[in-house]
Amino acid sequence: MIDPGNRCRPAFPARRVPAIPRAVRNSPVVSMLVPRCGVRAAIGAAAAVDSLTDVLRLLDARTGLRAEVRPARPGVLRVCAQAAGGSGLTALRVLLTADLLSRTAELRGLQVLTAADLTGSPPAQAAAIEADAGLLGIHPPAAHTSCREAPSSLGGPVDVYLASQDTATGPGREGLLVSVGAARLDPAGGGPGAGGGLPAGHRDDPLAVRLALMAFPAGQPAALTADGLVRAGETLAYWRERVAQWAESPSRPMPAPLEAAAREAFGGLDTAAALALLHGLPADASVPPGAKFETFVYADRVLGLDLARDIGR
Repeated sequence: MIDPGNRCRPAFPARRVPAIPRAVRNSPVVSMLVPRCGVRAAIGAAAAVDSLTDVLRLLDARTGLRAEVRPARPGVLRVCAQAAGGSGLTALRVLLTADLLSRTAELRGLQVLTAADLTGSPPAQAAAIEADAGLLGIHPPAAHTSCREAPSSLGGPVDVYLASQDTATGPGREGLLVSVGAARLDPAGGGPGAGGGLPAGHRDDPLAVRLALMAFPAGQPAALTADGLVRAGETLAYWRERVAQWAESPSRPMPAPLEAAAREAFGGLDTAAALALLHGLPADASVPPGAKFETFVYADRVLGLDLARDIGR
């Protein structure tokens, strides 16, 4: 059992919360953590005491089949994201996929060590990509190195490699190889940023870009358009507003079918399926508001969209 007292860490920007909404106060785990962590840190730290036992099954590009992720060292998952060799937006998508894998694995009780391979990219471009990755809420890697040197940097063999379809050849090492579809931006979508890949004009709303990228299956190409980015921004605003409203209702557990579907989707890095669940939930009158709150907060542990941002405002 993980001691939640050691897991308090800010998951959202720190600010004073005027009142603790009822669904937050009564939520299992969150209610236990609020007194010592605060509302926002409690929501993020709740992931640490999750008891998920379902496994990760990823599509191995070498075999074309889904395979169970089996870390070489129990309890530690080592990942290398080969983000060099494609466009800046594609590199961001590879790093985003690594972030999603890390968040999902951590929910299953694994420690995740990630190496970011930007070798071959000009230093200025690599720096811009990493800066844009931070804006997208992508956790910093444990090491910056090539996938060839990653085992040495991470202290053991790499369990999962992620490589862009833009890359001529995969890493060719032991471990699963997950292929990430190339990402491109419609010229009318604002144009690429200064060397990084984040669309120009979207730095004030970078999580809308994260949402737009996650709407595509990871193994398929992603084409972002201006209209798509606008819709993503509108969806984020709508979801945050509804989560803040639902937080005022009595807490209710996630419906079992929703919980099972979300776990299955995240277990295969199928963010498109997970987002489809969320899109249909607000209008579902059969699900109580408190259960909708719990479902959105649970899904956001992986999606990283800061959906609880407006609670207490």
